[in-house]
Amino acid sequence: MSDSVPTPGATAPLAAGSLAGKRALVTGSSRGIGADTVGYFAEAGASVVINYRNKEARAVKLANSIREAGGSAIVVGADLTDPASVSAMFDQIQAELDGLDILVLNASGGMESGMAADYAMTLNRDAQVNVLTAALPLLAPGSRIVFVTSHQAHFIRTTETMPEYEQVALSKRAGEDALRALIPQLDEAGIDFVVVSGDMIEGTITATLLERANPGAIGARKEAAGRLYNVSEFAAEVAAAAIDPIPANHTRYVGDISDFGAIAE
Repeated sequence: MSDSVPTPGATAPLAAGSLAGKRALVTGSSRGIGADTVGYFAEAGASVVINYRNKEARAVKLANSIREAGGSAIVVGADLTDPASVSAMFDQIQAELDGLDILVLNASGGMESGMAADYAMTLNRDAQVNVLTAALPLLAPGSRIVFVTSHQAHFIRTTETMPEYEQVALSKRAGEDALRALIPQLDEAGIDFVVVSGDMIEGTITATLLERANPGAIGARKEAAGRLYNVSEFAAEVAAAAIDPIPANHTRYVGDISDFGAIAE
């Protein structure tokens, strides 16, 4: 197991030019952690793909701001639970960028109202595997895939989480397990794989929905942890995971994990 990062904000943004010539897709990047991660990549010189499901205006605004700052960005809408939509997304990326060097699997969900009972598993497990598999033809040796998760999901087998988050946590852990099962195939292709696991992040949709369902839950977690990362701090860690050396067990722990149980892969 790798060491946890002791202080929120300890990871600095990527150095300017450090990703020059690289191409990066971040799923679910029209807002929140994904949007800030895209921003860090663009500032480092990467050509970025902003993916959205239904927040096109936000995605376009982000792309325009990157271009105005001298960066390169394209916007690609896709419903990750729809294989045809995912295939069309990668066709567009191939046509416009001729491949990818970094794939960040950031999009997740399951707490939204009005969704099917199996939506969390469909998005957080099945869609993650399908996106990675569909991306493989675009990823050359030396490329890297980063999967973003939470401590509450990563350690769900040994540490209980908030009841309102349990099904999401179970589905994200199932997704992580399914992706890890592909590591031998990725190794053979020369493609790196890293999991970034963090505590609850202040300012995210998940934190907002949890607080709405269980008032005081995020405050209690913050008090127990001492401090929670905010969106930009955690995004800096995700961005760094795209270039830093592969940690033990392929897992980059962000923040303290002393409140969680036995070591997980």
